[in-house]
Amino acid sequence: MDTTEKYARYVNISSVKAIEPVVVERASGAQIYGVDGRAYLDCFAGIAVVNAGHVHPRIAQAAKAQIDQLIHTCSYVYYVPTVADLAEVLAHITPGALQKTFFCNSGAEAIEGALRLAKVATGKREVIALQMAFHGRTYASLSITGNIARKTRGGPYMPGVAFAPAPYCYRCPLKLEPQSCGLACADAVEDTIRFQTSGDAAAFVVEPVLGEGGLIPLPEGYLARVKEILDRYGILLLVDEVQTGFGRTGKLFGIEHQEGIEPNIMTLAKGIADGFPLGAFIAPAAIADSFQPGEHLSTFGGNPVSCAAALANIAVLQEEHLVEHAAELGNWAIGELRKLQERHALIGDVRGQGLMIGIELVRDRASKEPAAEEANRVRHLCREAGVLVGVGGQYGNVVRLQPPLVIAQEQLAQAIQAISAALDDCL
Repeated sequence: MDTTEKYARYVNISSVKAIEPVVVERASGAQIYGVDGRAYLDCFAGIAVVNAGHVHPRIAQAAKAQIDQLIHTCSYVYYVPTVADLAEVLAHITPGALQKTFFCNSGAEAIEGALRLAKVATGKREVIALQMAFHGRTYASLSITGNIARKTRGGPYMPGVAFAPAPYCYRCPLKLEPQSCGLACADAVEDTIRFQTSGDAAAFVVEPVLGEGGLIPLPEGYLARVKEILDRYGILLLVDEVQTGFGRTGKLFGIEHQEGIEPNIMTLAKGIADGFPLGAFIAPAAIADSFQPGEHLSTFGGNPVSCAAALANIAVLQEEHLVEHAAELGNWAIGELRKLQERHALIGDVRGQGLMIGIELVRDRASKEPAAEEANRVRHLCREAGVLVGVGGQYGNVVRLQPPLVIAQEQLAQAIQAISAALDDCL
């Protein structure tokens, strides 16, 4: 049997609509190579994970060296140097007073732990999240996910969760226009507190860019307004940087686009270790130390190999100026895509920050009817042209460009050309 046959027989893939017909043999930088010898330009980065590129030599070498020294002991039973070193680095590079990190294995696990920390730190039991948000596929993380497609057949979910309207300017849930709305979606967070909770909210959870929701950046001023509301009610700001962190948005962390905003708790994963499994949540000492013995643990959390990779990854992002590169290249790409928007009626909106870019396709710009079939066709045609992109969004109509941050402008131009040709074919 070949790999695809073994997948069909032995790997549980019933929960995914389809797997892209690419059998990966190896990868390097922004390129993936199939077992058939074909090369693909990767503009999805393993769902925004390999920010420093596939198999970056420095990161791979750091992991190999750690494997030869120590693979596992449980970092919450014994002291492990790489774990301490990474926690120290994170305390220095994350915004505000964030200081103490709990390490786990994934973004969903980070969210689970962060929610529990918020509850024990405040003594409160409710949570506020956003419609269209996505935070993971475990019980609590799905409970605060505002997307029926991800939650179907899994309920009932965790009680005590309220949802505020998504700040989705292209499809405003409040039926307003961004030029004149006065950030009504931010003010609606107070309505959510007053009318959907019992006054016992521990945290408001937010992504700096709604990822699975359609790559929707928060509007300018939104989080500042929301933070004022949260402070009045004594509610913590829990920022989910799982997808936006480590240079993806053209800042080291997506929250840095929101001037003057400091999270009370922040979750990390995906780009933290360039493909090695690692998650984390970080908080100021006064909040982090709220846990009492026995209230939280992770057997594999803070794996020494993953932590060694993360340390090398952060050094690469900083020393090779990949964050600045993402900002510059992202601005260029959004400009080029908006030129395409003038020529292709299917493009309803182009948005993003850094190399986290969404192209929303619609069948009619007036009605904004989602063009989900066309988005999937664009992905198919791009793959046939040797370019791998993602598709997502609440309506499945957003083409996702989230390449490794090492991608060159010439390579990204190739991807944009492939998207343009695919759109031509959809007419």
